[in-house]
Amino acid sequence: MDPYVILICRTQEQQSSVASGHGSEPEWNENFVFNVSEGVNELRLKIMDSDTGTAHDFVGEATIPLDALFTEGSIPPVAYNVVKDGHYCGEIRVGLTFTHEDRRERSEESFGGWKESGY
Repeated sequence: MDPYVILICRTQEQQSSVASGHGSEPEWNENFVFNVSEGVNELRLKIMDSDTGTAHDFVGEATIPLDALFTEGSIPPVAYNVVKDGHYCGEIRVGLTFTHEDRRERSEESFGGWKESGY
């Protein structure tokens, strides 16, 4: 398996690198920055298997609630269940950090951002 992760926060989407040759125990240790606004309450992770010459396979997905992140400022790496078709198929460890930005210093309607790091 050559897995990668698609991170989705409302309309923003980012993708990790492919962990080639790591099988079912990949490690990414990558950072991603998203701008978040009021009403954002979850991050979706879609785990995919990269295939050369054919469509990439959907492995499963995890949903991370963000309320505690906004309250605490950060969440240490925690395991989240990966589910496919309603069935548990593994877990992914993710640590999150939220940084509040003063809206008066920015021209866009952003309330802050956070970084994600997958293990």
